[in-house]
Amino acid sequence: MSETGSHADAAFCAALVRDADFDRYAATLFVDPQARRSLLALYAFNTEIVRVREQVSQPLPGEIRLQWWIDTLAGNGHGGVEGNPVAAELLRAVGQHALPVAALSQLIEAHFFDLYNDPMPDVTALEAYAADTDGTLLALAARIVDQGSGAIDHLARHAGMALGPTRAIARLPFDASRRQLFLPLELIERHGSNEADAYAGKETPALRQALNDLIAIALTHLDAAQQLLVEAPRSARRAFLPLALARRDLDLMAEADTDLFAPFDRARLATLWTLWKASRTKAFR
Repeated sequence: MSETGSHADAAFCAALVRDADFDRYAATLFVDPQARRSLLALYAFNTEIVRVREQVSQPLPGEIRLQWWIDTLAGNGHGGVEGNPVAAELLRAVGQHALPVAALSQLIEAHFFDLYNDPMPDVTALEAYAADTDGTLLALAARIVDQGSGAIDHLARHAGMALGPTRAIARLPFDASRRQLFLPLELIERHGSNEADAYAGKETPALRQALNDLIAIALTHLDAAQQLLVEAPRSARRAFLPLALARRDLDLMAEADTDLFAPFDRARLATLWTLWKASRTKAFR
């Protein structure tokens, strides 16, 4: 691939992440510039995987798209990746940072769940899903900015289990509108509510109690992650800057007058301001 083509692929990934996942795009502004290109490749890949569900109307075409990524990472893809800038940039990052293909494949496989309208069964299932998606992504990001370790992977799992439920609550209005439920069904039913209530798009006292429980679970994982962050190598801490956004969002979600069935939008300026403040604290330096 020409140098011009390589730069064009990198620019494509940066634009994709900026438009589709501004939180992670903004977080890359506070890392070593030498690591930023690979982080954007990783996050562009994640964007491609996450949005498969929105691009298909039936599970089978989605499975085919996700399997293409698994095959490409395993070196079994049909044809080259020159026509796919995200794949080209991801494989470059894999080679440069020795990113484990098994972890990337694990992330893809977890997102097969997205293709179906089965509700998330319980809290344990949601935590496993969050660890395999958000947690895996954070562990890979840490490998890019530092080198990764077993301790970092443990930190990333807790961080992922904080970010996953936070994202599930933030996306609740959107997911409910397409009759998809990432909130744990067992938790909802335990409080006397049900799947139909969630799809109705209206907050009830029972649903609010279930959501409060989920917020508390996410905060527990967030607290654990931030305690582990203190022991992490300083060079790896910037990979976990999205935790600052999770803290802000969870605190807001926990407020009694926050309607969790209203669109949960955070202004880009608020995102940048939160990340900038966090980047100057000891926890992320």
